[in-house]
Amino acid sequence: MKKFYLLLLAVFIMFLLAACTESSPTSSEHEGKDASPEEEKKEEPDPPFKALEPSEDAVPIDERLSEEEQQHMPEAQAQGGGSKRSIPVGETLADGVEDPSDGPLKDHRLVAFYGTPESENMGILGELEPEEYMERLKEQTQAYSDADPERPAVPTIELIATMAQNEPGPDGNYVRMTDEENIDEYVELAEEHDALVMLDIQLGTDSVMNQVKMIEKWLKHPHVHLAIDTEFQVDEGETPGEDLGQVDGAEVQEAVEYVSQLTEENNLPDKFVFVHQFTDDVLTNREAIQPTDNVEIALNYDGWGDANAKQSLYGNFVRNQAIQYGGFKIFYDKDQPVMDPEEVLKLDPNPAIINYQ
Repeated sequence: MKKFYLLLLAVFIMFLLAACTESSPTSSEHEGKDASPEEEKKEEPDPPFKALEPSEDAVPIDERLSEEEQQHMPEAQAQGGGSKRSIPVGETLADGVEDPSDGPLKDHRLVAFYGTPESENMGILGELEPEEYMERLKEQTQAYSDADPERPAVPTIELIATMAQNEPGPDGNYVRMTDEENIDEYVELAEEHDALVMLDIQLGTDSVMNQVKMIEKWLKHPHVHLAIDTEFQVDEGETPGEDLGQVDGAEVQEAVEYVSQLTEENNLPDKFVFVHQFTDDVLTNREAIQPTDNVEIALNYDGWGDANAKQSLYGNFVRNQAIQYGGFKIFYDKDQPVMDPEEVLKLDPNPAIINYQ
């Protein structure tokens, strides 16, 4: 009799175990059924930079502009043609375009110092030791955060990664690459100071994509972006610096899409591509250049000289032939006069990137 009850108890326990197994899916089944789209989506990486917060006593530029100034565009810029609109202080997107990305230009302004540590003649970067360079860069960046507190500015290093030469060189392409240790030093310097980096390529007789692939390992860093110096791409038989070069917008777009793919494959924060232009001739087929969902485009007017002429040409190249964002270059030693942040922020659209040489 005792054996009979023990047998019944064993059957009852087996029945309970079977019922529990049927009613409770395995952990993998549960995760597959209950995981929300938000859980399945990859986490967005944190921004690899910190903007400089405006000073406590900063007064936004639009509060300092007179009513008349706010109603009319600067006269010199208006000469560039196109319809007038009120000065959109803080508005960096070109009229009628959008930014679907989460790139650094969407909510910030970048202030960059241009150059190479291998030459004192190519910009302020080569004139100063790294820490002094960063100190000066942050001072200039702070001036823009104070002028437009709603769009805090980010210090940015614009480093020439491949420099055009007047001799063919060992590769025969009239380009010399900056020493990798020097690039590493400034990429690390930016990381230490929560800053960004633009690696600038000067093309010689080489293609945009060949040059982009030469710097690809640094573009995989979250805080490193791409700049293209169009004037230095020349044809065979021509010499950079002596002959004015030009780049087809389709080549630029190939680089944009390559950076976009690089960003996706490596789960990087959204990036931007900065395109230099100071005359119509150096950038053709510009309508081929289009931003992507994770790469912003900024077109940089980088001519030097008379301030009024520069404002007019910015209006022509950036406002009237809008791609997405504008950039404006200032030459400390060549501009007449050197525009201050308040004057720069009267440009339409406000430059998203101001780079100094």
